[in-house]
Amino acid sequence: MVYILLGDGFEEIEALTQIDYLRRAGIDVVSVGIGKKEICGAHNIVVKADIETDKANEKAEMIILPGGLLGVASIEGSQKAMDLIKSTLEDGRKIAAICAAPSIIAKIGALKGKKAVCYPGFEDILTQNGAEVQKDKRVVTDGNITTAKAAGVSEEFSFELINILKTSKESQQVRQAIFAR
Repeated sequence: MVYILLGDGFEEIEALTQIDYLRRAGIDVVSVGIGKKEICGAHNIVVKADIETDKANEKAEMIILPGGLLGVASIEGSQKAMDLIKSTLEDGRKIAAICAAPSIIAKIGALKGKKAVCYPGFEDILTQNGAEVQKDKRVVTDGNITTAKAAGVSEEFSFELINILKTSKESQQVRQAIFAR
């Protein structure tokens, strides 16, 4: 099972693409609303999360963090969400973050010595916390952490997550079924 954390102001494409594509690959994705079920995205698209943070008690195989400045602030402002992220990392389970969200895991020290990418303008947060920013890359996996640059790479990010959680064959099957590049 995979959790994807949704806080008000999340970048819709960076969450909904992952939910859709991973579910197409047969991965159990549970959307987790920060403090409530109805979450408003950065572009005023309201999404009904599957559960709220206080119900996210199972240990997910992976946690996905979409970007969006306000969405990132919502995650960082939630002790329950931060506890989920920290316990996932402490247990060596997987974390995936896109756009501004890699800054969350950088600030808690999880990117120290790891290769990562983020939205341009957030690189200093990553490097100040020990990450090796890969400016020429769009999606980077280093150990149990996968990071992606921005909304425009949401599809590529999704396929990488399917590769990690399933196989490249299953990722390719989803890619072909939807006529992705």
